[in-house]
Amino acid sequence: MVDTLVSPLAQGKKMLLALRLEGAAFGLCAAAGYFWLGGSWSLFALAFLAPDLSMLCYLGGPRLGALGYNSVHHYALALALGGGGVIMHAPLALDCGLILMAHIGFDRACGYGLKYERGFNFTHLGPIGSAGRGTARASGNLGAAS
Repeated sequence: MVDTLVSPLAQGKKMLLALRLEGAAFGLCAAAGYFWLGGSWSLFALAFLAPDLSMLCYLGGPRLGALGYNSVHHYALALALGGGGVIMHAPLALDCGLILMAHIGFDRACGYGLKYERGFNFTHLGPIGSAGRGTARASGNLGAAS
């Protein structure tokens, strides 16, 4: 049931907060699981930012950039890596899946969502950077491409 007493913008802000908290929970659980399983601190530190190399896809334009970035920053890839590591008894794959899940969760908690083809600053969690300072948030357009 939709709460008619709360504006769509206020409802959107509550949903964005819920999605960011969800990301934080995924990230913390993945990091905790990684360390509980005895993962290496140095591997975690080295690999944690590696998924952001997918931003290099933006050198090919916003469409290719969004495709590359979103392909790497998707929970399904982290689950496939981690699950494949469990099934195939491949600890490195499990470690990489957990590190990727922690990275994605951290990104989502910070407001960096999956990208729209419109440009890097337009995400499913709302505009970021200079796009977020414009009228997009004030008008209630929280990132959807026109």
